[in-house]
Amino acid sequence: MGLDRNHPRVKLCALGLGVILCSASPQAAVFHHGATEAQRKAAYVGNEACAKCHAAIYQSYQKTAMAHASGPALDALTPADFTHKPSGVHYRIYSENGRAWLSFERPGDPEMRGKRELLYYIGSGRRGRTYLFENDGFLFESPVNWYADKHLWDTAPSYQSASEAPLDLLAYASCLHCHVSGMHAPEKGTENRYPKPPFEQNGISCERCHGPGAAHVAGGAIVNPAKLAPARRDEVCMQCHLEGKVAIERAGRHVYEYRPGDKLSDYIRYFELIGAQGTALGAVSQVEALAQSECRKKSGDAMSCTSCHNPHESVSAENRVAYFRAKCLACHSAAFGAKHHPDQPDCTGCHMPASASADVAHTQVTDHRIPRNSQVAPQLLQDATTTSSLPRLVAFPNDGSATDLRDLALAWTSLAKSEMTDAEPEARNELSQAVKQSPDDPAILSALGYIEQERGNIDDARQLYQRALAIDPDLTDAASNLGVIEGREGHMEAALKLWLAAFQKAPYRSSIGLNIARAYCAEEKFSDARTYVLRVLEFNPDLGRAKQMLQPLNRVPPSCAN
Repeated sequence: MGLDRNHPRVKLCALGLGVILCSASPQAAVFHHGATEAQRKAAYVGNEACAKCHAAIYQSYQKTAMAHASGPALDALTPADFTHKPSGVHYRIYSENGRAWLSFERPGDPEMRGKRELLYYIGSGRRGRTYLFENDGFLFESPVNWYADKHLWDTAPSYQSASEAPLDLLAYASCLHCHVSGMHAPEKGTENRYPKPPFEQNGISCERCHGPGAAHVAGGAIVNPAKLAPARRDEVCMQCHLEGKVAIERAGRHVYEYRPGDKLSDYIRYFELIGAQGTALGAVSQVEALAQSECRKKSGDAMSCTSCHNPHESVSAENRVAYFRAKCLACHSAAFGAKHHPDQPDCTGCHMPASASADVAHTQVTDHRIPRNSQVAPQLLQDATTTSSLPRLVAFPNDGSATDLRDLALAWTSLAKSEMTDAEPEARNELSQAVKQSPDDPAILSALGYIEQERGNIDDARQLYQRALAIDPDLTDAASNLGVIEGREGHMEAALKLWLAAFQKAPYRSSIGLNIARAYCAEEKFSDARTYVLRVLEFNPDLGRAKQMLQPLNRVPPSCAN
C-alpha cells in the first residue's frame, strides 16, 4: 500500500501575451470571480466579433503563434512514426477516415498494444506540439511530443528515459489555461474531467488579453492593457509567461478565473528560490528573467514585455535582426549602435542568447536576463547574501503585500514532495504555523497530514486527514493516504471505502486502484480484484506492477500470488 505523493502543484505552460485595442476605461469590462459558467460564456464574443472593427489587427494576429496555440487535432496533425528506445514502444500519429489517432505497441508484448483518438492539439508548433485524448471522459496528454527546435518526436518532458509508456499524463487546467480560450472548469471533484468540448475558442483569443467583449460590442468599454497600472499591465503577460519554482493557487480560487485587469496574486502565488544553485533557465521563465535584467532595473515600469514584443504580429525571420535591433536602439540610441559592434547588427545573438531549457527536453530558451556578456549570465534571482544551506522561497513578483503563510507553507510542501527532500523540516514548520492561522483550510490540513505520515506520526496524520475530508470530501490525496493508514492498521473496510470513493473520481491514479485490488485479494475476492487491476490498465496499460498482478488473477483457479 503506497502513500500517494501527488500534489496539486500548478504547472503553467508557455504562451499568452496581449495588448491594445481600445482606450476605454481599463476596469470597465473586467469579469470577476464568482460568476456562473453560463455568465462567463455569455460574456465572451470571440475573435470574429473583434474583426468587424479591427480587421487589420485581426488579420495580423491570425499569423501569430498565440493564435494557433490550440485547436482540433486534425487542424494541426504532425505525423509521427518512431520507436522510443528506453521503453521499446513504437508510436504512430496519423489520420484515418477523418479522425486523428495515436497508436502504441511494443513488439513481442501483445498486452501492450492499443490506440487513442486524438481530439485536440496544444502548442503552435513553433516550439513544439502535443495532442490530447479522452478516456472515459477524462482528458490526457499524448505520451509523445513534437519538439520543433530539434525537429524530432520524443516522449513528454521528464519521460525520455522511462521504461514504461506514460499514457496517464493528466491535462491539467493550469496547462490548458495558457493554450486555449473560453476554458471550462473541470467537473467538480476531478482534476481533468471537462465538459465537451473543454474550451470554446481555439488558441489565445483577443479576449484572453482584453477581457470579455460582450459589453464592448454593445457599445461599452473593454480592457486596454496598455492603460492599466504597470503591475496589472504586466500581469496580462505574466499569467502565462511566469512559472516560478512553485505556483500555488489561492484558497477557493483558480488561475483560469483570472481576467485582465484583476490582480493576478488574488488567484495564484508564484515563488522563486533565492540562493539556489545553477543558472539554467526554464522554458517559461521570461518574466522572472526579465526582472533580473539591467534593462528592466534601470527602466522600471516604463519597460514591459510589449516594449520589445507586439503581440498582434509575428516578426518574419528575414526582419528579425533589424526589428529587435531597433527595439534596443530605441533606448540605447542610434549613436551608440553606430559605435557598438556596428558590424554585428544582431543584438540578441550576444545579449539574449538561446540555451537549453532546464525543464523541457530538446527545447531552447531565450535568455531574457539580457546579460552584457553572453558567457557570464547572472543567476536567476540569485541572492549573494544567502548563507543558509537551504535556499529561501520568496513570492514573485514582490508587490509589497504580505505573503500568505498558507501559500508559503504549501509551496515548501510542494518542494518537499518533489526534488528537495531536505525541505521537509521547513515545510512542516511552515504548515504548523499556517494551520494555527487557518485551522479550517483543507489544503493545509491535508499537506500537514502528509508530512506527519511521512514522519511516522500516524495518529496526528489520521486526525489531520479526517479534518480535511470533513471540509472537502473531494480531496483525493487525503482520502488515498488516509486509506493507507487504515489499511496498514487492519481497518480494511474503512480503507476500501476511502479508496473506492477516491478512485471513482480519479481512475487514472494507479496506486489507488492497486490498493483496492490488494484489499480484495486479502479477502479472496479475486473477481473484484481483477476488475480493479483491469481498470488500472485501462488508463495505464504499460504499468508493470499491474500486469504482474493480473497474471495470477487470470489463472484457473485465480489467485493473488505471483
